[in-house]
Formats: sequence, structure tokens, C-alpha cells
Amino acid sequence: MDLGISGRKAIVCASSKGLGRACAVALAEAGCALVLNGRDAATLTATAKDIRERFGVAVHEAPGDLNDPATRAALVAAAPEADILVNNNGGPPFKTFGAITREDILAGVESNMLTPIALVQALLPGMARRRFGRIVNITSGSVRAPIAGLDVSSGARAGLTAFLASAARAYVRDNVTINAILPGTFATDRQRSAIERSAAQRGVPFETARAEAEARSPAHRFGDPAEFGALCAFLASAQAGFISGQSILIDGGAFPGTF
Repeated sequence: MDLGISGRKAIVCASSKGLGRACAVALAEAGCALVLNGRDAATLTATAKDIRERFGVAVHEAPGDLNDPATRAALVAAAPEADILVNNNGGPPFKTFGAITREDILAGVESNMLTPIALVQALLPGMARRRFGRIVNITSGSVRAPIAGLDVSSGARAGLTAFLASAARAYVRDNVTINAILPGTFATDRQRSAIERSAAQRGVPFETARAEAEARSPAHRFGDPAEFGALCAFLASAQAGFISGQSILIDGGAFPGTF
């Protein structure tokens, strides 16, 4: 399917690996020029090189922590007329409710709410003037079904969704859409680390802990990041102009509700 975005410029945050990288790959396959970001410069460079060689698109690297205003400024400066923005950032570490401090909450809100809002505010007016824009926020399935221990992440990402809800309705008339993708359990480094931690705490082999985690999914497997990237690319496509203000679960059927 031709997504109609070949030649468009896309900023993909936290895209050196994991779900962010999967989105970058899918957009590159659709013909987009990219601005990639990651905190580890070596990993970012390797990802950028791989994408350039595979798809022949222009790829700019903007290393750094997204919570740093200078990093965000570098992203915007690299593509001030970006057509597509994929907001992504690392989530707060697992922490029990009683152990969460005020500082933990503020840090989570900074990373998962205020930082993506700042990028939206910087790029959305230009998208509206040019009458094309696609903003995709990577949040979490825990926004729909909160997970104990991820309270800070769930709250901050839910806040981002609510904050941008009115903008999603106000700017769709300008062919600018704002949507969120809510991932469940995917085969990423972050997921592997969580399983390794659980296996060590329980004193069981990694393979056992992984098999148990996969069995808890109705799909009996983890999601492939490429599946996530394909959804992101479609929401960024020319054909998705009538989808805005939506939070789309991609979790292998794990959410138990009907709606």
C-alpha cells in the first residue's frame, strides 16, 4: 500500500532502538526523510546507518536526552518543517505506590507529558499552515488499564492524552491529526530486562519466565516491533486524515474490555 508520504520529513523521538526504531524503519520504508534521536550516540549512529543503507532516505542524527531543551531545539532545527512527529520517551522505572516520591512524579511528568507537549507546540502551527501534519504519541496500554508499579508512567501518559485531546479536534480541519498508540507487551530490550529481573528474583531460568509472560497474552506471544511500526506509519499516512484524537491499543487482545 502506498501511504502517500514519500518525501515527507519525520522526526522520530527515542528512535535508536525498540518501538521508536520500528516506527522510524516503517516511515523510511514509506519514503520519509528522518530525524532520529537517542541518548546513546553510538547506538543512534548504527541505527541511522542501517536505515540509510536499507532504504536510501536522508537520515539526520540528533543525539541527546529529550528532557533537555537543547536536544529538543536540535530536533526542531533539523526539520523545522517536519510533516510527521512521533513522540516517544523512556518511561519511569517500576516502583511500588508507597515508594513513589514527589520527585519521581515530577520527573515522570517532565519526560512523558511536558516534553512531548513542547515538541507538539513547536511543530503543530507550521503543520497547520502547510495543511499536512501527523502527530503520533507512543504512550502505553497502562493508560487504559493501569498497571501497579507503573503509576507515574500511567498518570503522565494519560495526562498527555487528555491535554492534547482538544488540539486533536481543533487542528484536524487543517489536515493535522494527533493520535496515540498504546502498546502492550512487545519484544524489546526493555521487556527483556523486565523478564531478566523477574527471573532473577524468582530464581527461575530466563526462558521459563519468558514463556510464562508470553502465555499470559491471549496471542501467546509478544508483539513484533515491526507490527507497531506499521501501525505508526499508517497513522502518519495520507489516508489517515480522518483519524484524530484516538488512542489505539495494540496489545494482542490483552485488554479485557469490549470498548
